[in-house]
Amino acid sequence: MHIRGDHVELVVGGRLDVRSAADARTVLHTAVDDGVGDLVLDLSELDSWDATGLGVIMGAHRRAGRCGRRLVLRGVPPQMQRLLVATRLHRILAIEGGLGVESLPRV
Repeated sequence: MHIRGDHVELVVGGRLDVRSAADARTVLHTAVDDGVGDLVLDLSELDSWDATGLGVIMGAHRRAGRCGRRLVLRGVPPQMQRLLVATRLHRILAIEGGLGVESLPRV
């Protein structure tokens, strides 16, 4: 997994899973704490995530809310869009451009 960017926009690539969760959590929390306004999380280079990785995203979302910020997901890959819909997290998370839920296959 790799994360690059700053306290305004981060690009996440590779696998966000149990092995990379601690490092990702540290980077995301630092970005949330050090900035103001929306924090855009670009997931277009993300290959996969597991439940732990999704938990890291939700933790960053909650932390951003407590800091008066908003975590915005950009470039969510289709397979991850389906997971967000299946877990109904697409109703909680800010997703740039929406998901086009009606066009996703049912899970």
